[in-house]
Amino acid sequence: MDFSAYKAFIAVAENGTFSKAADLLYITQPAVSKRIALLEEQLGSKLFDRIGKRVMLNEAGRALLPIAERIMQDIRESQRVIDNLSGQVSGHLSLVTSHHIGLRRLPDILKQYAEEFPQVRLDLAFTDSENACSKIEKGSYELGVVTLPLSKSKRLKLTPLWSDPLTIAVALDHPLVKIANNQAITLNQLAKHSAILPAIGTYTRTVIEKPIVQKHGALDVILETNYLETICMMVTIGLGWSALPRTMLDKTLVEIKVKGLNIERTLGIVQHAERSLSNAGKAFIKALKK
Repeated sequence: MDFSAYKAFIAVAENGTFSKAADLLYITQPAVSKRIALLEEQLGSKLFDRIGKRVMLNEAGRALLPIAERIMQDIRESQRVIDNLSGQVSGHLSLVTSHHIGLRRLPDILKQYAEEFPQVRLDLAFTDSENACSKIEKGSYELGVVTLPLSKSKRLKLTPLWSDPLTIAVALDHPLVKIANNQAITLNQLAKHSAILPAIGTYTRTVIEKPIVQKHGALDVILETNYLETICMMVTIGLGWSALPRTMLDKTLVEIKVKGLNIERTLGIVQHAERSLSNAGKAFIKALKK
């Protein structure tokens, strides 16, 4: 069996087009089409319905997808077990992280790791923390460094690394600066002004919104984006308030204290609870814990 065909099948299923799958796999679109055709021939069944430029899993494809994901997980697990026998820190390490952590927390760690273990080939991907955890569960990546989930999954092992306090921040000329006048404001005063927050369902949005909504009610959220750097820029130009990591505050922002509001999230390592780690993965966790 050509396992590259399964890899192509999963990529097309997740991305909905052959072109996106080809970009992800660093091969040509005809090569992806050839691999899918080979798999369909071997199985004796079509796996996708073609609708315009997009493709969708048909009944056979939906049945195959979890099996294909397990096959690829087992292949990666087998490779890790064999690689670990040598005791060397080498081979391939697939790592997924959020944009904020990747930009603010990991650069020095990645630099030192690459210098200490030049034989490790790093495969680094950026995505939302929620998607990263899903990818780890499916075995697409060995490790994630993300905002940790608020509820535990039996399939994930979570290792806290950093507490990340959040604070309400506004632009220098925002009305809340005058209202606060260096004093703590109430939740009602805060909620009267428009907010800029991560999307509903994200761990960070839940951490921010839950204590406020419980005591006040729905917020006026005028803009949603999962990029904290974008939120910070929007706050800086005065479009609304947001809750940002204290590490992001600079001279262009003002911290607004709110009575009874203390919010923070936990950043850390996510790995599959039932999968072994490669020597490269173990070494990276050790570097993170330093």
